[in-house]
Amino acid sequence: MTNNNGRGTFVDELSFLNQLRDRRASVSPNFKERKITDDRAGDGFPQDQEHGPKPSEVYGFVGSITTVIATVIHLVWAYAPEPLLHSLGITYYPSKYWALAVPSVLIVLVFCMLVLYLGLNFLAMPPTSAHSTIYEEYSCERTTFYLTEGKEKPIDLIADVRIDQINYLMFLDTNQ
Repeated sequence: MTNNNGRGTFVDELSFLNQLRDRRASVSPNFKERKITDDRAGDGFPQDQEHGPKPSEVYGFVGSITTVIATVIHLVWAYAPEPLLHSLGITYYPSKYWALAVPSVLIVLVFCMLVLYLGLNFLAMPPTSAHSTIYEEYSCERTTFYLTEGKEKPIDLIADVRIDQINYLMFLDTNQ
């Protein structure tokens, strides 16, 4: 098994490495449902067949690359002079007016959508004088109310504070 200088032969080392690879590729009893193949990448870690790129990751990558390419094309079209575009063989393109008009309209449209969204939320909200803005079916009122400060008092359970107690604490004139 050893050669003249005390080292193992290449075949012995190769069989030892094969045994290590087979041992790494074996499935432990805790992971019987997972399918693990042998180490094909050669990095010492078993390859799991369940892993791979998720569709959302692929779509995100393709979308980001497409966005970058579209932005570069738009900027070249908007800023390059027409003789340069003609020298590159690009003769069919929209008017340069649209290079400013489309982004301006999009910015105004986003602003209008934000205003519309806020307006719809205000319309859906009940008036501030409505009873439902103060109390609801899950309201839990506090049974005791402590006004004194500095004394040790027990920690209250989580409960809603009534509006009259809040008004009393906020608007109490301490100078009288």
